[in-house]
Amino acid sequence: MLEGLSVLAGGPRQKFVPHTPNRLRAARTCYDHIAGTLGVMLHDRMESAGWLSGSYDLTLAGIKAFDALGIDVAETRLLHRRFAFGCLDWSERRSHLGGALGAALLELALRKKWLTQELDSRALSVTSLGRRELRARFGLVS
Repeated sequence: MLEGLSVLAGGPRQKFVPHTPNRLRAARTCYDHIAGTLGVMLHDRMESAGWLSGSYDLTLAGIKAFDALGIDVAETRLLHRRFAFGCLDWSERRSHLGGALGAALLELALRKKWLTQELDSRALSVTSLGRRELRARFGLVS
C-alpha cells in the first residue's frame, strides 16, 4: 500500500537495486509458491502465452496447459483459498503466481524433481531435468 501511495505522491524514484543473496533471488519459495527470478519468469511466460486472464483466472489455453502438466485445475479450484493472484516479488519488484494454482505448480515441480529445496532454507535449485522441462513446457531458457 505504501508503495502505491509513493507512486501517487510523485517525485523521482531511484531504480530498485536488490540486495538479495543470489541463490534466493534466483529461485525460492514465497509461502507455498515459486518466487524469485524463476517465479517472475514463469508468471510472465504464462501471461504472454495467454494462459492467464487479467483477473488471474485461467483461459481455455491455460486450463489445457495446466492439465497437460498434470495439475487438476477443477480440484485446485475447490480448495478453500484464493485460486490465483499476482504476488509481488520482493527481490524482483514484479509479480509471480500465488494462490492455490501457484502452490500446485511448486508441488508438481518438487514432486517431479524439476526443483529441489535446500534444507532449512527457502532457496530452490533447478535440476538438470528441471531446466529441460522448463524449456520444453514453458519456453524458459536458463
